[in-house]
Amino acid sequence: MTPTLLALALGLFSAITLALANLSVKMGGDILVSRSILQLSASLLTLPAIFIVPFPDEATWRALAIAVPMHFAYQLALISALKHGDLSLVFPIMRGGAPLLTGILAWFVLGETLPALAIGGLIIATIAVIWFALPADGMRIDAHPDGKALFFALLTAAGIAAYNVTDAAGVRIAPSPFTFIVWLFVFDCVGITPLAIWRRREQYLPLLKEKWRYGVAGGALSILSYGAALYAFSLIEAARVSAIRETSVVFAALFGALILKEGLGARRIAAAFILAAGLALLQFTR
Repeated sequence: MTPTLLALALGLFSAITLALANLSVKMGGDILVSRSILQLSASLLTLPAIFIVPFPDEATWRALAIAVPMHFAYQLALISALKHGDLSLVFPIMRGGAPLLTGILAWFVLGETLPALAIGGLIIATIAVIWFALPADGMRIDAHPDGKALFFALLTAAGIAAYNVTDAAGVRIAPSPFTFIVWLFVFDCVGITPLAIWRRREQYLPLLKEKWRYGVAGGALSILSYGAALYAFSLIEAARVSAIRETSVVFAALFGALILKEGLGARRIAAAFILAAGLALLQFTR
């Protein structure tokens, strides 16, 4: 297999595992507890790697001090989005909304020019996100049943865009990119797990015993997804990997419709394909 084909296969694997990780959290029932178990599992699974990667220097600790709270804020928004809305609705908006928001802000605020194909991709992706957000036929906008879910999905998208910036800075200043990544995974549970224990109190241990499989599966899938993407970045251009990874929105819509039996399946699957196509155009033409 050539490096390009391997990178594309890894990007596709990363997309599927990313969608599956969020599916496992949604299937866990209690989103807060499931997410806390996911983060704790990812931290424990990553912990042995701290003895392999170079130790963080002072600059890396400062970067982690910014990145960890940023990830915690993103996790809070994500939990609220999954709590209030279907996976097939909120996942495509929050994952597709992050590069979409970045592209729109860079175009209007920073004055960055985009090629014609990228502008076309931006328009296509925007239409797809609006299509996702529209209520069922015959329902008024002000009576939209998913208003909270859409708000938190967009907030999650903003969180993804924000932590992408902090993570990019962290991996660049660390002694090794893997130093920052490993220690970020290790510390990623320090906010959400204590919060879940405090919020659920007596319920936490019974829920942990009942739902731990979903959280552990999600933690392992998160590491596999991120690891596959990182290795693919070393083989081909990052934009091409990012574009193929955006197909995670399609898999999330499919999983929501076929596994969770969520409503409006056909419309959301079609919108997910259109969104992935728009984001791919936006990535490939940068």
